[in-house]
Amino acid sequence: MLFFRSLAFCCALWLTADWALANHPTPIVLWHGMGDSCCNPYSLGYFAKELKDDIPGVYVHSLRIGNNFAEDTENGFFMRVDKQVQKACMLIQKDPNLKAGYNAIGFSQGSQFLRAVAQRCPDPPMLNLVSLGGQHQGVYGFPHCLYPTHKWCDFVRRALNYLAYESVIQKLLVQAQYWHNPTKEEEYKHGSLFLADINNELVVNEEYKKNLLKLKNFVLVRFNNDTMVEPISTEWFGFYKPGQGLIELPLELTDLYKQDRLGLKQLKESGRLHFLQVNGDHLKFTREWFNKEITEKYLK
Repeated sequence: MLFFRSLAFCCALWLTADWALANHPTPIVLWHGMGDSCCNPYSLGYFAKELKDDIPGVYVHSLRIGNNFAEDTENGFFMRVDKQVQKACMLIQKDPNLKAGYNAIGFSQGSQFLRAVAQRCPDPPMLNLVSLGGQHQGVYGFPHCLYPTHKWCDFVRRALNYLAYESVIQKLLVQAQYWHNPTKEEEYKHGSLFLADINNELVVNEEYKKNLLKLKNFVLVRFNNDTMVEPISTEWFGFYKPGQGLIELPLELTDLYKQDRLGLKQLKESGRLHFLQVNGDHLKFTREWFNKEITEKYLK
């Protein structure tokens, strides 16, 4: 009799734990932008606290690429993106709280980095990806960075304007790896160490496409008054028409979409690609807007 009571007690515990796991909010992974760090109390650290307040019980993993906050910030400028993505994949795979799947929120360049995670590292599964001001077709202009007084900002700006596709600059500067010069398309396709690869510019990596199509939702948020990103249309996967830097094409008129090189056309036609906009500067949104348009629809 004692054996059966013990067995029943164990089964009850197991069922309770299983119920709790099934009803626990989906965990969230964050990746910060250029010049920021994982846990800055005035940016992502504060945002993570708000998420926990607005989604009771949610687990938040803000990716830190480095041994401390200073290294994390520095690596956002100088560690090759492929290596950063590889480290992010390892951190996500080693976190037991993420093993059943997670939602992801990218801030600025962290958005395209998280997209690379979705395309390259499908286990554990990324369920919903929210891109806040991400530069998915790259940038062709670098007006300022989120922290304009940062000592590295001016150096990066000057280097990109003249030497973006030089091998040494590609290997040295993160931002060079998603610099997209529309007047030098072939140089971009062959010289970009990161963006040209994850956008399937030269060849179609079917694994990238298949893995991106596993997303339940891919949410692209554009900031209509963005003074940091050029062109702003890149935040919705648009870009300049090849050969010049004035006329912009929306996603639907790009070869990336028409040839469906990444699966974006399939995502849109199935109602899983979403375009949102905010009338504000780079990453300027209210908590109320985020809760209404993002949290309630994609994170709960």
